[in-house]
Amino acid sequence: MNDVRYSLMSPYELQQEIAQLTEKARKAEQLGMENEYAVLERKATMAKAYLLNPDDFKPGEIYQIEGDPGVYFKIDYMNGVFAWGYRLGGHGKEEALPISMLK
Repeated sequence: MNDVRYSLMSPYELQQEIAQLTEKARKAEQLGMENEYAVLERKATMAKAYLLNPDDFKPGEIYQIEGDPGVYFKIDYMNGVFAWGYRLGGHGKEEALPISMLK
């Protein structure tokens, strides 16, 4: 993997990075390397966030969290590719999610 920040990559470079991370995650999962799999999946999620437009996500709106059926997230404010807010019915603590986790 390269050491270039996702924010500096072109969409093509991000797509290549996501493909590489997804393939490495698949291999890690097959080998039973759960921690490595989780790290690679999280990196791919972060890279995907940079392919999205943060302006498409609005404070006050409620979104379902990808990969967590029935769990919703209300955005209080945006900071780059992160949505800050609260999980509805959750623990009440503010948290940040990459926008690629919201649908």
